[in-house]
Amino acid sequence: MGEMGKAMGLLISGTLVYYHCAYRNATLLSLFADVFIVLLCSLAILGLLFRQLNVSVPVDPLEWQISQDTASNIVARLANTVGAAEGVLRVAATGHDKRLFVKVVICLYFLSALGRLISGVTVAYAGLWLFCLSMLCQYSQNSQSLGNCVLKRGNAEILEQEAHSDK
Repeated sequence: MGEMGKAMGLLISGTLVYYHCAYRNATLLSLFADVFIVLLCSLAILGLLFRQLNVSVPVDPLEWQISQDTASNIVARLANTVGAAEGVLRVAATGHDKRLFVKVVICLYFLSALGRLISGVTVAYAGLWLFCLSMLCQYSQNSQSLGNCVLKRGNAEILEQEAHSDK
């Protein structure tokens, strides 16, 4: 699946999560429970259907496993992310780096004020949209199939186009 497919999949999934949490006023735990119930019921119905029709399943889902390297890679990335965040907060809290301390305080104050104005789910959904738009812009810039991305166009290109139109 390409970058465009990933971005669209994220947008669709994010929209469903946003609908579930914001408009239905349900919790994220409720969403996960609903998803697992739907998956379990779907698999049970498919299993019964395949058994009735004498259809053999090519791959047994009970045999699906991830490799030890993949599991270690996932845990290592999570540990690196948490460790980096903890390191930044530790340096900011000790006061050795005054600029970092001020940046962290300003960011936390901004997020606190934003949280009072808008729900956290809406902020997360807006962040998802921005992330997916950046993915689509990178995809369009790399593949050139969607043309140039508006955010990545430089002033030189605009001036060059104006110069050609004046001639």
